[in-house]
Amino acid sequence: METLLLAFFAIGYLVLAGADIGVGMVLPYLGRGPGERREVLAAIAPFFLGNEVWLVATGGMLAGLFPRLEGELLAGKPGVVLLLLSWVLRDAGLWLRSRIPARGWQTWWDGVIVAGSWGLALSWGTLLSGVIGIAGPPALIPAAVLAALFAAHGLAFAALRLRGTLRHRAAVLSGHSGGTGEVRTFALTAVALAVVGVLTGLRLPLDAGSSGSWLAPVILALLPVLVAAQAWVWWTFRHRVTGPSYL
Repeated sequence: METLLLAFFAIGYLVLAGADIGVGMVLPYLGRGPGERREVLAAIAPFFLGNEVWLVATGGMLAGLFPRLEGELLAGKPGVVLLLLSWVLRDAGLWLRSRIPARGWQTWWDGVIVAGSWGLALSWGTLLSGVIGIAGPPALIPAAVLAALFAAHGLAFAALRLRGTLRHRAAVLSGHSGGTGEVRTFALTAVALAVVGVLTGLRLPLDAGSSGSWLAPVILALLPVLVAAQAWVWWTFRHRVTGPSYL
């Protein structure tokens, strides 16, 4: 049961947060000016904080249920430092870029968002390389593949959320084929990220600690609340973006 819970939260993070990470990665392609970039960021504005809850929950489960695995994954890994730094920078950029209506200010923070998003994608790829036993320069190959998958997932999500010219730019992977093609592309990239999560998990030493006997039931009790909240957010903001948001 503990293993299934960890897999659920980890894969949920990859699929949900992978969308907003990917949008940040392709921000310069989608938005050609500050106004367009702000509208692109409006596509992820209702979701990115809720998506990060899945990462926090995954980290909490590692610490509480899989202390040995937590040590092997996180202790002394440069990729973890890059991940945390990228996470902080990306979120700082999202919060600060529209606080001052100056082009230079917004351009700087747009660059921080892009750099942080790429840093998140590549750091997850670096951790993946470590799990599957690839070290040195060859480790860049899985990192690049996962980063490309995040970017494709972001484009697919943006195609579902944006409209007009921005939507057409984002729909490059679905061939501008309309709603059905965009949904299919998003589903495919989501499945691909889930498969990556499952295959990576099969290489991990998933031996639960002794706290699982009482912690797992608590997580199971809270799980419906988290899923219901996530579903409510996605349903509430299911329509396409019509203009800038608070970001």
